[in-house]
Amino acid sequence: MKSILKSAIILATFLGSLGSQNVFAQNRYVERNGEIQFEASEKLFEEVKATHESVTGILDVATGEIAVLALVKGFRFKNSLMEEHFNENYIESEKYPKASFKGKLNGFDFESLTDNWTNISVDGKLILHGKEKLITPALMFRKLDGSVVMKGSFIAAPSDFDIKIPKIVENKIAKEVTINVEFNFSKK
Repeated sequence: MKSILKSAIILATFLGSLGSQNVFAQNRYVERNGEIQFEASEKLFEEVKATHESVTGILDVATGEIAVLALVKGFRFKNSLMEEHFNENYIESEKYPKASFKGKLNGFDFESLTDNWTNISVDGKLILHGKEKLITPALMFRKLDGSVVMKGSFIAAPSDFDIKIPKIVENKIAKEVTINVEFNFSKK
């Protein structure tokens, strides 16, 4: 119950930071089950891969502003010990419980979006492990059955977020992590 309440408070604060609710609500598309997957595997070693299927995202189709929030403990690994190490030793999820992205889609025009995929670069700030990094991923967007679908991938380095990898396993974890995202934003 505490976890649900904490998540609700974090989300409400996050959403409130996006601007005026009255104006924003008219153009707001929301996703509550967005998916983020990351892979940091090295060849010949055990797969380092996790998926989070409960990521919240908001897209303002009038301004092109986008915001995404993931509770870090929501990432699931095939190996439970790897998941424990991820949360306790690397990402320190008790100290840094959430990851977020806030940005703006460059040249986004909701009216011209069709069911064909359109590449759009997104300027934004990724916040992870208490550190911020400006990134500009190129993502794909399209309209589908009244929703706006977003998917794509980008690269991030653990070192950019001051995430320390112990020497004993540093050769088993990639220096650059591939992050895949998929969201289906629905009008609210």
